Amino acid sequence: MSLVKKKKIPERKCIVTNEMRPKKELIRVVRNKEGEVFVDPSGKKNGRGAYLSKDKEVIEQAKQTKILNRTFQTEVDESLYEDLLQVVEGTYHES
Repeated sequence: MSLVKKKKIPERKCIVTNEMRPKKELIRVVRNKEGEVFVDPSGKKNGRGAYLSKDKEVIEQAKQTKILNRTFQTEVDESLYEDLLQVVEGTYHES
């Protein structure tokens, strides 16, 4: 028996594709108590989180189906999808 314990990789489900993937491959979107919805690159902010795959097509699909509106039961601003696309492209900077 090996004494080295394999570290469990935390997985989350993409709300668009319903695939379980390692957290690092996903983008976390958060809705806080004030009802603000924003991208959470650190994955540590307080609030209800939802995960999207780091994939342009997934972001586009989320935008078309308004899945984030349903998930958070609120109106999500269009600019959020721009932020998500920037995260996918690696050009996102927190404001």
